[in-house]
Amino acid sequence: MKNHLKFIIIFFTFVFAILLGQSKYPADTLLTSKNVSLIKKVGILPVAAFQRISYNADGLNCQFYPSCSNYGAQAIKDYGLLRGSFMASDRIVRCNPAALGHHLKHGGEFNPIDLRLIDPVYLSQPTELKKSPLLAASLSALIPGTGRMYGGRWFDGFMGLSQFLLYAVATNYAYQNDWKVLTAISGGITFIVYGGEIYGAYRTAKYYQP
Repeated sequence: MKNHLKFIIIFFTFVFAILLGQSKYPADTLLTSKNVSLIKKVGILPVAAFQRISYNADGLNCQFYPSCSNYGAQAIKDYGLLRGSFMASDRIVRCNPAALGHHLKHGGEFNPIDLRLIDPVYLSQPTELKKSPLLAASLSALIPGTGRMYGGRWFDGFMGLSQFLLYAVATNYAYQNDWKVLTAISGGITFIVYGGEIYGAYRTAKYYQP
């Protein structure tokens, strides 16, 4: 059974990449790359599918550069499926109406072409540590979102907590109704959001102090 499932995943991953891969969608270049492992391609596949919607809908234009979808795909490629997914979840939470205000307080730069907020995957220079990254991560491990609040980003914390509760409730509902596939999918997303909150709290305290 496991071999059959693995074959199905491999088959549809490469069919998608070969038949639908287009230069218009940046994530497709990672799907067709020989330097990206299969497990990473499985994680990038939903990103590539989403780009077929977001790149054709003006209402889904991202305020960040790189966009959340490209950020997530790059994070998975460079840091692996698990950590990359946590990083993608953190970025999605931060892509909210408070992002511009935080960006200005932090002295962030803007992309000269379209004035989007530059927020790279790689951050090498921490700010002057006024908050403890480990304490921030620990708080969000106890209650998702509180670590961001401790780091001074209250709206980000609220968004993170709300997102976690949304998926946790959905997972519980699916479990109560014995919807096994939906329980597995929703539970997996809940886990990623939870990990993203811990990672995001740590990153907030270490890199995003004004």
